[in-house]
Amino acid sequence: MSQSNLEKQESKLKQLNQKIKAEKNKIEQNLGKQIIRSANLDYGTLTTPQIKIIAKKVSAFLNQSQNNQ
Repeated sequence: MSQSNLEKQESKLKQLNQKIKAEKNKIEQNLGKQIIRSANLDYGTLTTPQIKIIAKKVSAFLNQSQNNQ
């Protein structure tokens, strides 16, 4: 493979990685929004420590649900 082909493949790989990262961010944001809506939380009053506690609780619940299956 020539250097040009390697550079093209590297460029495509970088673009694909950027798309993957963007999609992950989109999913994370949508998940967060749905949790906030479902729990009737107020965006304006959520603090970082509260967000971390909620994330831990959701994670523990999901892990427990998976273990029970």
